[in-house]
Amino acid sequence: MAKKNVLFLCTGNSCRSQMAEGWTRHFHGDTIEAYSAGIEAHGMNPNAIQVMKEAGVDISGQSSKLASSLADVPLDLVMTVCGHADENCPAFLTKAKVVHVGFDDPPKLAKEAASEEAALDCYRRVRDEIREFVDSRLATLL
Repeated sequence: MAKKNVLFLCTGNSCRSQMAEGWTRHFHGDTIEAYSAGIEAHGMNPNAIQVMKEAGVDISGQSSKLASSLADVPLDLVMTVCGHADENCPAFLTKAKVVHVGFDDPPKLAKEAASEEAALDCYRRVRDEIREFVDSRLATLL
C-alpha cells in the first residue's frame, strides 16, 4: 500500500510544522510520508531542534522551505498548524483535504519567559501537544 503524503503548513516553517513532520516520521514513517513547509521560510528554530532531540527525535536534518517547493507532490492531506497559514493556504494545496489544527507559537510564548529554561518549557509544551495529536489523531484524518 502506498504511503499517504501529508504536509504540515505554518507561517515560517521553523518550529511547529517541523515538529509535526518529525513526530509523524517517528510514529507513522511506515505509512505516511511527512512534509513541512511555510507560507514563508524562516529557517530552522534551534530551540525546536533542541526540545525534539530531548524527546528522542532528531529534526536537525530537516530544512525550512516554501510551500511552493512541494507543488509537484500529490498530497493527501494538508494540515495547517497556525491561524495565519490556515487563512493564507496557497490555492494549489487545496486540491488535497485541508484540516486546521492550531498550536500555540513557541517563540511568541517564550518572549515573556524569565529564563532560558522557562523559554524552553514553552517549546516543550507545544512539542508535547503536537506529539499527542500526531500519535493519537493524525491517522484518523486520512
